[in-house]
Amino acid sequence: MATLAIRDLSVGYGPVRALRDVSVDVPAGAITAVLGGNGAGKTTLLRAVSRTLGFHHGTGTGTIRFDGRRLDGLRPAQVVAAGVIQVPEGRQVFARMTVADNLRAGALGARGGRRTTAAALDRVHALFPVLAQRAHQRAGLLSGGEQQMLAMGRALMAGPRLLLLDEPSLGLAPLMAARIAETVQEINADGTSVMLVEQNAAIALRLATTAYVLDVGEVALSGPAGELAASDEVRRRYLGVVDETAAADATRAVDGPSRPLSRWSA
Repeated sequence: MATLAIRDLSVGYGPVRALRDVSVDVPAGAITAVLGGNGAGKTTLLRAVSRTLGFHHGTGTGTIRFDGRRLDGLRPAQVVAAGVIQVPEGRQVFARMTVADNLRAGALGARGGRRTTAAALDRVHALFPVLAQRAHQRAGLLSGGEQQMLAMGRALMAGPRLLLLDEPSLGLAPLMAARIAETVQEINADGTSVMLVEQNAAIALRLATTAYVLDVGEVALSGPAGELAASDEVRRRYLGVVDETAAADATRAVDGPSRPLSRWSA
């Protein structure tokens, strides 16, 4: 059964149509990836789920259900209370606030008392020890990777059942992006479902069980992540893998039959 079920979702910003009849499932306990280039509609999809479209002057039609409950029509705070938490693109931490205050802000929408909040903080510090070490430092002074950790930690303070991650590897060095990916796996292993929006298809397909490819606001491809990773179209467009056989055929067509060259040929 899908924890999140999106059906026939269409979204527009005034006259601009951003999504057209998009249907996506996020199974309970799974990581589901949504891939696509700039302008494909990935962030719009997350905004629709978190009910923050209105902040960006967007409107939509279709249905979004979380554990059978309709989310479309709820206020953003009600979506958070239901356990659906978004980590926005670009981290967007509260730069003038300390790391500790950022995390406390994340707990404002959480259910439960002090013990629940304390347990959530312990978990965040276990996942991201640097946040404990820099608890009293202003968030704006953290590195990009540390700010991404803080953004994710702040979301975890609310006790999400479904975590919406928007481009968590964006702008990060490969080593830091790999560390963030490992943490996403840990969060998922603890029982949190994840909807992962990524341009870095290599990371996303490695983490996910199921993946969807958006192209100009529509689902162009979907299926098991392993199958999409093996797809020639996905490999060519999103993984930067060239079809070597086709490339060799094209070279022979232009250059004619290959022939051995002297080691010293110009």
